[in-house]
Amino acid sequence: MSKRSNLLYLGDMFDHARRAHERVAGVSRDEFMRDEDLQIVVMHHVRIVGEAASRLSSDIRDAHPEIPWVDIIGMRHVIVHDYFKIKVNVLWETATERIPDLIAALEKFVPRDPPA
Repeated sequence: MSKRSNLLYLGDMFDHARRAHERVAGVSRDEFMRDEDLQIVVMHHVRIVGEAASRLSSDIRDAHPEIPWVDIIGMRHVIVHDYFKIKVNVLWETATERIPDLIAALEKFVPRDPPA
């Protein structure tokens, strides 16, 4: 296990989930499907969310079954290892429909007043 704390990984997940969602705010599905640069940016943030999730202790993941850890980590694996299987429509649905739920679930881990 890394020396980084679970709280830091959860913070990374929260930050990058928010960034991915912010990038698609106000963007239509058609615009997203045509904008390869935007797809790459969203993919990058989703990959980091999955990487951070994979580094969390199993105790944290087991204690929060409401978070779809397997799906999150699995999407990271597809982006990194099976890039040829990436479905842009699934990436869109993840960023617009699933990530808002993840952000809400992760908010309870993020301190209201983070240290300076």
